[in-house]
Amino acid sequence: MVVWLASWQYAATHWIDPFFYSKPSAIGGRLVDWFTTGTAFGSIWKQLAVTLEEAVLGFLIGAVAGVVLGILLGRARFAAEVAAPFIKAANAVPRIVLASLFIIWFGLGLTSKVATAVVLVFFAVFFNAFQGAREVDRNLVNNARILGASRTQVLTSIVVPSATSWIFASLHAAFGFALIGAVVGEYAGADKGMGLLIANAQGTFDAAGIYAGMIIITVVALLAEWLLTLLENRLLRWRPPAQTSGDNYA
Repeated sequence: MVVWLASWQYAATHWIDPFFYSKPSAIGGRLVDWFTTGTAFGSIWKQLAVTLEEAVLGFLIGAVAGVVLGILLGRARFAAEVAAPFIKAANAVPRIVLASLFIIWFGLGLTSKVATAVVLVFFAVFFNAFQGAREVDRNLVNNARILGASRTQVLTSIVVPSATSWIFASLHAAFGFALIGAVVGEYAGADKGMGLLIANAQGTFDAAGIYAGMIIITVVALLAEWLLTLLENRLLRWRPPAQTSGDNYA
C-alpha cells in the first residue's frame, strides 16, 4: 500500500496531470479540510449522517422484505413459479433509472434515497433467502411433520434457522448495496449527503474531492461489515463447528 501510494504521488508530481488524477497528498488534504473546516454544504458529519440514515433505513426495509418474501416463496412452489417472471423483470430494470423515477415521485428528500436503497437491498437478500428456504433438508421437514409439527412450527423452527446462513451471506453485501443506493440517489438529485459532495466535486473537476468521498464511504462500508460479522457470530453461536475431512475419518 505504501509503495502504491508513493508511486502515485511521484507519478502525479512528475509524469501525469494531477488535475485529472489527483494525488494522495491532495486527497489527504481534502479529507483533513472536510473534517476540520467542513464542506461547501456544511459539516461533513451532517452529510455522512444523512447518507447513513438513508442507507440504514433502506437496508432494514429491504432486508426484512427480502427475507420474508424469499422464505415464503421458497416454501410455496406454485406461488414462486407464478411470481418468478415478475421478480426477474423487476430485477432487470437499471437501478439508476429507478433512482431518477423515485426523485420525480418522492422529491429530493429522504424518501427517494431510501426507496433506491430498498430496491438494491431487496433483490440481494431475496434470492439468497429464497434459495436457503429451498435447500432445507426434506427429511428433516418430513420427520417434523410426522411428529405433529404445524406449518408455522416447521417454518420457524426448521426453515428459518436453516436459511440463516444464506441470509447472512447476502446481508454482508446488502449494506454495501444500501450505501450505493443512497449515494446514487443523492448523486441523481439531493440537497445534502455524500453523493451530493461527490457530484459537486465532479462538477467542479475536483478529483481529490471524488476520491475523498469514495474513501469515506468505503470506511463506513468496512465498519458495517465488521458489525454484521459480530452480529452473525453472536446469533449463529448455536451452530456446531464445521467438520473437516480428518474429523469424518476419525
